[in-house]
Amino acid sequence: MADESKPPFPPFDEDSARQKVRMAENAWNSKDPDKVSLAYTEDSRWRNRAEFPQGRAQIRAFLQRKWARELDYRLIKELWAFNDHRIAVRFAYEWRDDAGNWFRSYGNENWEFDDKGLMQTRFASINDMPIRAEERLFHWPAGTRPDDHPGLSELGL
Repeated sequence: MADESKPPFPPFDEDSARQKVRMAENAWNSKDPDKVSLAYTEDSRWRNRAEFPQGRAQIRAFLQRKWARELDYRLIKELWAFNDHRIAVRFAYEWRDDAGNWFRSYGNENWEFDDKGLMQTRFASINDMPIRAEERLFHWPAGTRPDDHPGLSELGL
């Protein structure tokens, strides 16, 4: 749709970049593929591990598969750098598989936005580390991370 937009809009300053990162974190923590996919352009290009979804339909399908496999998902994103239409973030998320094995996944993302604030490019590099249940650090109820929950830097991640 021609009138789609997702503020804040580029060019980014530090405040608007931080806002964009937190909005993305909150959306992903909703685990709603339909809602999350609307933050991307119709022809958005991704690299996520070894998958290369293109366009909202493929992104939506990717997210459906992801959250069906990654149970009890909790994500924290942190701004790393920004410039004009681009933002770089680092992130960590915790999840378990259907056998009850816990993981902490670490990664970096490079984002590029169009003038309407929609993400047109997303490149993600991610590594998974098995953890014991007692090593988990992300304990808020499903959904948005509470404002008083520590971020990655505060957790030493």
